[in-house]
Amino acid sequence: MRNEAGCDPETSGQSPHLAGRMPEVPNVITPEDVNRAQADWDAYCDEACAKFSAWAKDVKRVAKVHRDPFEAILPILEADNPAQVYARIPAEILRALPDRRRYPIAAAEATRSYLMLMLGLHTGLRQRNLRELRASNRGDRPTPMNQLEALRCGELNWDGDKNGWTIRIPAVAFKNARSSYFADQPYILRLPDVGGLYAQIEVYLSRHRALLLSIASDPGTFFVKTVKRSTTKDASYDSATFYMAWREAIQRYGVFNPYTGRGAVAGILPHGPHNVRDVLATHILKRTGSFEQAGYAIQDTAATVARHYGRFLPGDKAAFVSRLLEPAWSTP
Repeated sequence: MRNEAGCDPETSGQSPHLAGRMPEVPNVITPEDVNRAQADWDAYCDEACAKFSAWAKDVKRVAKVHRDPFEAILPILEADNPAQVYARIPAEILRALPDRRRYPIAAAEATRSYLMLMLGLHTGLRQRNLRELRASNRGDRPTPMNQLEALRCGELNWDGDKNGWTIRIPAVAFKNARSSYFADQPYILRLPDVGGLYAQIEVYLSRHRALLLSIASDPGTFFVKTVKRSTTKDASYDSATFYMAWREAIQRYGVFNPYTGRGAVAGILPHGPHNVRDVLATHILKRTGSFEQAGYAIQDTAATVARHYGRFLPGDKAAFVSRLLEPAWSTP
């Protein structure tokens, strides 16, 4: 049962015997405070809770976040079409793609970077789901969903019925598997063939992936590390190495360098795969104004998007409403 100040005596440490040990602290706890606490401990605690609640509101009003999680991609989030701006980065990778006959390993690594960014941009998957995605060549039979459930990972495979590369992931493989978004159903998405995506998937699977694996055993995942004979034994990514691979791709192809003229987007900083989720959520919010539809883009609920992922500024809201109202002002 809570008291008037909203405190629960059983859980908030309101133990009357503490009054006997209460010391005087100059300019903080006076002798009068000690006497009042010893005379009526419960009333003194109620008064303290009320003061702390008022102070908390004051702190919240003036508090500032000194580390902005969106800082690295702020120029993209502030654009009218964030996803379109982010897509310039994989396009830059293709533009600068090394000659695979002269530089086979460099070409394989660049293609892998391109596919990381493109699959992240089209799916909004968390990095664990991306790095554990299994590989399947065109013509291979897709892994049954019950096997993927046992493995707790997804697969990229060619779907003849949909005539396209399709990602299939069981709900149990997701961090928020019990979310209302999934309703115990698997995630299935046919990737669009845009920006040369299908061609790069096929050349990666048929040529580049084997070059990257070299002598290492195949972990079965779509994305594999560059295996160096002297130092690398495991070709599979973990969270740290996948983050660094993404960050290095952004650093090399995404960050604009005014001295060389290379790089796709001015003002951004190196970042990891999670930021692409912010880009997608913000893009949908700017286009539709709907937290629910933004949640669809990143496999999450509207409430979660509203709390964590969407960077939807007041000016964007006003512009969105203005676009909706614009037809109303035209002369009938």
